[in-house]
Amino acid sequence: MRSNCLNYFYIDTSSSFLYSGIVSNNKVISFIKKNYNKDLSKYALVEIENLFKKANFEPSNIDKIIVVSGPGSFTGIRIGMTFAKIFAWSLKKEITTITSLDAMATSCESNKIKVPVIDARRGFVYAGVYKAQDVILENQYIKLNDLKNYLDTLNEEYIFISNDDKLPIENKIKYDPNILKIVEIFKDKKNINPHLVEPDYLKQTEAEENLG
Repeated sequence: MRSNCLNYFYIDTSSSFLYSGIVSNNKVISFIKKNYNKDLSKYALVEIENLFKKANFEPSNIDKIIVVSGPGSFTGIRIGMTFAKIFAWSLKKEITTITSLDAMATSCESNKIKVPVIDARRGFVYAGVYKAQDVILENQYIKLNDLKNYLDTLNEEYIFISNDDKLPIENKIKYDPNILKIVEIFKDKKNINPHLVEPDYLKQTEAEENLG
């Protein structure tokens, strides 16, 4: 990556929330953190356009795009990934991906074991386990009870990070992305050819499962 890469565009549409921001010279100059429920696809592009207008910042001045590739909502992931890939390809910008779980763990300031979790339904979750910035359990699709049993073997205090209110978990904090910190941690991650950027669902879609 170029050493003078100073302007970053971050986008995460892996849930019903739109998390996006522009970071320039180590400052967040414009951002959005908003829950659209089932209307994300309707408003995402307009909100991103407004994000740039509010900052009086031209998209062509972005040096690198950091996009969340999943896991989470299959539809939501496709929205952000498609936009980011077109942006990177059409304007010839650098692009890389991170997982939603990486973003959640990075944003949490707790000194405890950090456990970002996303409801995957039917008793399953998408989860990873982090100690500081080290991953001690790889991101995966896992039964919530199995995850809890694993955490009990660590004999350390842990905290769940989630915006899913219906998950039967305690010791939980809400996810509030620290966009500046996420960009700072992942800005030097290896670039990917926009055509090769792929979603990271961690499981098959229901249609794929039914075919199987």
